[in-house]
Amino acid sequence: MSEVLLAVFAGVLVGFVFSAIKLPLPAPPVISGIMGIVGIYIGGQAYQLVVEKFFS
Repeated sequence: MSEVLLAVFAGVLVGFVFSAIKLPLPAPPVISGIMGIVGIYIGGQAYQLVVEKFFS
């Protein structure tokens, strides 16, 4: 849980700093960014499943 809180704090800090110095936020559009993260997670889980099923 502390990793999640640190990640949120870091994100808020970066967003604040970038907004303060008038730079665009370093983040993808909301929906495509979320779907990219979901895709990475599913790919990682699929890899673990394949390795456990076929190579164990």
